[in-house]
Amino acid sequence: MLLESIHSPADVRALPDGQLPQLCQELREFLVTSVSRTGGHLASNLGAVELTVAVHRVFDTERDRLVFDVGHQCYVHKILTGRRERFGTLRQLDGLSGFPKPRESVHDAFIAGHASNSVSVALGMARARTLRKEDYCVLALIGDGALTGGLAYEGLNNAGASGEPLIVLLNDNGMSIDPNVGAMPSHLARLRSKPAYYHFKKWYRSLFGSRPMRNPLYRFNHRVKTSLKRTLFPGSTLFEDMGFTYLGPVDGHDLPRLCDVLRWARELNCPVLVHIHTIKGKGVPFAERNPDMYHGVGPFDRDTGLLKKTGEETFSSVFGKAMTDFAREDGRVCAVTAAMADGTGLAGFAKTFPERFFDVGIAEGHGVSMAAGMAAQGLLPVFAVYSTFLQRGYDMLIHDVALENLHVVLGVDRAGLVGADGETHHGCFDPLFLPALPGYTVLCPASFAELRHMLRTALFELAGPVAVRYPRGGEGTFREDTSDRPLVRLREGGAATLLTYGVLVNRTLEAADLLAEEGIRAEVLKLNRIAPLSGQDLAGFFGKTDILLVLEDCFGAGCVGQRAAAILAAEGRAPRKLILLNLGRTFAPEGSVPQLEERFGLDAAAVAAAVRKAVRHER
Repeated sequence: MLLESIHSPADVRALPDGQLPQLCQELREFLVTSVSRTGGHLASNLGAVELTVAVHRVFDTERDRLVFDVGHQCYVHKILTGRRERFGTLRQLDGLSGFPKPRESVHDAFIAGHASNSVSVALGMARARTLRKEDYCVLALIGDGALTGGLAYEGLNNAGASGEPLIVLLNDNGMSIDPNVGAMPSHLARLRSKPAYYHFKKWYRSLFGSRPMRNPLYRFNHRVKTSLKRTLFPGSTLFEDMGFTYLGPVDGHDLPRLCDVLRWARELNCPVLVHIHTIKGKGVPFAERNPDMYHGVGPFDRDTGLLKKTGEETFSSVFGKAMTDFAREDGRVCAVTAAMADGTGLAGFAKTFPERFFDVGIAEGHGVSMAAGMAAQGLLPVFAVYSTFLQRGYDMLIHDVALENLHVVLGVDRAGLVGADGETHHGCFDPLFLPALPGYTVLCPASFAELRHMLRTALFELAGPVAVRYPRGGEGTFREDTSDRPLVRLREGGAATLLTYGVLVNRTLEAADLLAEEGIRAEVLKLNRIAPLSGQDLAGFFGKTDILLVLEDCFGAGCVGQRAAAILAAEGRAPRKLILLNLGRTFAPEGSVPQLEERFGLDAAAVAAAVRKAVRHER
């Protein structure tokens, strides 16, 4: 195999042009075989094969800086930069990350996982290069989906006006940015991607010196050209008005043309945007037919594409069905999501109530503000969003929702540890920042029944902003429904008190069983609501034991355990021994949830060991 001889980008640059199609074919075969075993992002990487090969043919990413946006299209880049042999560990504990990580390789310029920031980061790198008088290229690889996020336009606006040499690679595989139709736009697109055009443009500008815009003749010709271009080729004007030289559209699977255009972009020495059309899932029929299904996928059959695990109920699917039921009951119920209709379980809602379903794209801040406007005018909006992406709308949660105490409901999906996507995707901050916001109620279902009941309560019984947070998947759900009380005692005991919320209640019950086998009876308390917390909620349940252990899969500073302990202290019921089991100040890596719980001491054995040690010390 040709791919086995590729150990670094230098090997890619050394290949004869005639071997590049074989390399691309082998890359696709490797991707399908590897991802079929581990799961991961498939369709996006299949579509970026030629683009990534072209980047490594033209640039040296050991020196040049390639900044990915989101990063789910970085697999080919990792394969070509010496990590092919580790791909069997993709998204596994202590294995290869599914996103760019500078700790893995010098070729990964910047961490990625969220969207729309690449141009801003690239501009920062370009400014640093200029100030330090260094010589390297800076590229931002951004998808059309990430252009639905406002931060992308903040970056483009500033980068185009800066004059800093940098290259934005717009990988357009879905949303059509350019509305051009007909023969003339196609002709102009071909013209603009030919070397003679750029050589002439470069020569013409040089006639007027280093600052051609100061010359009246140049300014006049420029205005005439711009006017004609806007009439004949309107699709490019947005980027050019921002200060970019626009190249394209370019066929993202025509490798020779891609390499030529990238070389010309490098030579222009100014802000350049290269518009590249690609096909998501390219080269693999089942991925091309269903690119959304194979965007982020679990293990599947390598030949047929059939998923090896399908059809199981999850918190997300239960949420979506409950939303559809409640929308039938009340015409004010609306659903908002940020490019995650399938992921949040709302695809069925969207089909049933299309007029009440709103996908805002990768624009979480906008989603929060729009929901606030809907609530202000009497609707019942529910914004379904992954916990890690809700962070992007934090200011709007305060300014647009909390200040007016608006009845916006948040369906906070993927709360807590989520597994293989790693530190950029774990939902470990919302238990810290949501309860800190005035007026917010935060509910934590641990079972499907509790989710349905708490969502109904959030919509029809509570006032003000309400968040309902729930984990990814559906394995290990709690088997009871205790949603009618803020705090419930699940197990009596006098040796220690175990307090938790969400599906971690299963770990505390398992720990209590382990302790009971040794004659240590621990009581188990389950919080159904982590905000607001009050002395009235807590005080009546404490005082039987001198040891309080609080188990959480979030960070330590400002966690529920700290707040509960402070409330108990104010009530004069502070435990003599407080044990807080959480992530501390450490970001959790990739790995399955059980593996991560074991590593961070959040599993039943660790809980039992901590109680056992404390009880022995008390004795």
